[in-house]
Amino acid sequence: MNTKNLVFMMDIDLGGDGRYSSSRRYAYKYSIDSWKRWCDKNNCELFVLNDLVLEKEKMAICWQRYYLFDILDSNEIEYDQVLMIDADTIVHPECPNFFDMSEGKLCGAQFDGSWDWVLRSLENYSKHAFDNYMMPWWKYLDCGFVLVNKNHKQFYRDIVNFYFTNQDLLIQLQETFHTGTDQTPVNMLIHQREVDLKLLPYEFNMSDMTRKEILGDDLLFTKIGWIYQYNAIPNNKDNQISNYFMQKTYEHFYGELND
Repeated sequence: MNTKNLVFMMDIDLGGDGRYSSSRRYAYKYSIDSWKRWCDKNNCELFVLNDLVLEKEKMAICWQRYYLFDILDSNEIEYDQVLMIDADTIVHPECPNFFDMSEGKLCGAQFDGSWDWVLRSLENYSKHAFDNYMMPWWKYLDCGFVLVNKNHKQFYRDIVNFYFTNQDLLIQLQETFHTGTDQTPVNMLIHQREVDLKLLPYEFNMSDMTRKEILGDDLLFTKIGWIYQYNAIPNNKDNQISNYFMQKTYEHFYGELND
């Protein structure tokens, strides 16, 4: 059986407030359609998860994506490589096929956002959760773009096991230091477990665009990269700014979305 590469994303209505607010999902439809178009063009499949694996009180949604292989297997979905991408992204229609660049390794996009946030996160997780182990910080990746294959099944199981072994501690660290949930522990595990890693350029996951002064109505960012993530936007009340730019970017490339 011929298998295809797969793009995996989550679009789940948590029906709560703050980070669980339904307003976060308003513009995900633009993300999903942009990725569907890219997949159609590049002979890939798109899989969108709409249901939680576990109750969010038992496991935060960002950690649940590491059940990726179990989800695909339980749905009897055949695949070759899988891109795990966040739903607050829009992909350029001419984005190169990154599946051809992986060399069979776990691939991420080079992080280039707030290094103050990253270094504080690494320092605290290293001290409190990794017995002072420290990864090479310059190889830190954004978990909004992670490309894997079947060789990484056990590593993803290790991530889930790490979460449940250290659940109370991880929640305490998150609430105490406010330096993220899964991203830094996963980065640390990648290097601690010596997972073969390849980093693609920042253009394949352009996060924290406000800090770079490229997120504006002139859509400058669309001229200098391939995948745009609308995160870390100041004063983004009820996600109005991110929703606005996701819709604007989508319509710039693809025209009006027919719901």
